This record gives sequence, C-alpha cells and structure tokens, in this order.
Amino acid sequence: MIREILRMGDPRLLARSHEVERLGTPELSALLADMRDTMRALDGAGLAAPQIGVPLRVVIFGMESNPRYPDAPAVPYTELVNPVLTPLADDEEEGWEGCLSVPGLRGAVPRFTRLHYEGLDPDGRRIARDVDGFHARVVQHECDHLDGILYPMRIRDMRRFGFTDVLFPELAGATE
Repeated sequence: MIREILRMGDPRLLARSHEVERLGTPELSALLADMRDTMRALDGAGLAAPQIGVPLRVVIFGMESNPRYPDAPAVPYTELVNPVLTPLADDEEEGWEGCLSVPGLRGAVPRFTRLHYEGLDPDGRRIARDVDGFHARVVQHECDHLDGILYPMRIRDMRRFGFTDVLFPELAGATE
C-alpha cells in the first residue's frame, strides 16, 4: 500500500526512532511492503520508516536508475533494520540531495565518502557492507531520518539550497 509521506515541519520527523525488537513478524513484513510500494511509486532512492509515520529504526534503499538522480550509479536494494554506521575515513564530499519529505527542494550536503554499515535484514540475518560514493550518501541520508535529522539541517552553505526546478531545470517534472 502506498503510504502518505510526512513533510518537513511534522514533529514526528524530528524524533529519534525506536529499535526494532522483534524480527520476522507479519507487522514488520507489512511495514516493509508498504515502504517498498511507497518508495517505488514516488521514484525514491530510499525511504525510512519515520517518513511514513512509523517511529522504528528501519530503512530501505536501492535503485537501478532513477529520474530524480539521472547520473547516479545503481545501489542494490536493501532492507536494513537497526542500522549502525561507521565512517571509514574522515573524508567528506558535498553532493546534491533531495528528499520525499522535503518535496521540490535540493541542497548540497556534506557526507562521509566511505562508510561501513551493518544491521539486520527483516529475518534477523546480519548485513555488513563497506560502501562509498552515492551508495554511502543514500545510506547516511536514510539513517539520518532515524535520528530525527532532515538533510537541510546538514547544509553548510544555504546558497546551495533551493527549488529543484530552479537549480536543475533539466529535472523539472521529476518527482521529489
């Protein structure tokens, strides 16, 4: 089922989410199915449970190609429960981000370039990966939602924040 996306300004997006305590449940499966349907319907690269009003530490991400990020490489589809991120270096890179909870806008956000993430799949199997580039950016963006952080909070230069159709006219019409 496609769920409504909470938008910036909703206080639920600013709260820290709770750990998932029971894996392999019908409730978790239903949540993930709704998240998948919602992300795909809106051409998202990822989605966090808090974005649909569920305060649990669950994120999904992945894409082959995406009209919102036409130059981005593929990211394998992943369902990650109770994630933990560890930067692999202090190096950061600014990159343009958008968000389904901040529709119509983009901003240049600094993110770690290399990252280790781990957590569990919905059935409790461990996931652990070292990633870089766009994959690392997507994971950091989605996991920020679990701590009540929206990407505009990370922008260092507000001159690099604005409406997508003004900043990137070639993306006009792509869903935010």
